[in-house]
Amino acid sequence: MSTDTLEVQTSQWRLVEVGRVVLMTDGRYSGNLATIVEIIDHKRVLVDGPISSAIARHASPLAHLILTPLVIKSLPRGARSGKVTKCWEAEGIESKWAESAWAKKIASKNRRRQLNDFDRFRVTVLRKQRRFDVKKAASKATA
Repeated sequence: MSTDTLEVQTSQWRLVEVGRVVLMTDGRYSGNLATIVEIIDHKRVLVDGPISSAIARHASPLAHLILTPLVIKSLPRGARSGKVTKCWEAEGIESKWAESAWAKKIASKNRRRQLNDFDRFRVTVLRKQRRFDVKKAASKATA
């Protein structure tokens, strides 16, 4: 046998845990962030948002949630709304979420969804101009 050490790495899965920030996908809170406060069973969790958000404390099925990589480590199990708000603000969850590529992509999709016909036309024209400029610069660099 060799004396080489074997390094075991843990997986990078997002676990259902107390303090995990989730994105609501279904229902009236769709598109909002909340945090898991308590695990009810293997299919449902108790979620709560900060007091400033529109999310009330309620049980939600995991099928209606998407787990984000954000976790509030200092949140105790079964925390009430006031404690959730304090921990949420202390961790800076809103700013971390706003900086993430995921949030930026959602904002971009929403912005595109709100464009009218003329705005879509302007986007097409700008994309054509940008493509022309890129081709021109590429041909200049190769020549």
